[in-house]
Amino acid sequence: MTVQPTIVPYLSYEDGHAAIAFLREAFGFEIVQAHDDERGRLLHAEMRFGDGMVLLGTAKAAKGSPGIYVVVDDVNAHHGRARAAGATIVYPPEQTEWGTWRYRCTDPEGHEWTFGSYRPQTEAPSWA
Repeated sequence: MTVQPTIVPYLSYEDGHAAIAFLREAFGFEIVQAHDDERGRLLHAEMRFGDGMVLLGTAKAAKGSPGIYVVVDDVNAHHGRARAAGATIVYPPEQTEWGTWRYRCTDPEGHEWTFGSYRPQTEAPSWA
């Protein structure tokens, strides 16, 4: 049965491929999908454990940042609400190269949140 979680942690690693290997070996996570950039560096991966999952990739900077990804129906409206309530906007709503909308912000204590239209699922898509 395919599950579509609406709240998903995401992690950035200096070496995304090593992280996948560790999560598989140490914790029993399974790869749903993984994509490399043109240099062979892990760009994005989705891994499941039971009905839950994590998103991960290779950090662009030396230090990665963990965060939470939340699926929302109206990214622009949600962005406006968060901004009005005092969230620090890391980047405003944008369309990704995969055709989804998202924005990223931090809460008052610096925890990173991404809100977007992409709906990860625990089964690999047919094109992966």
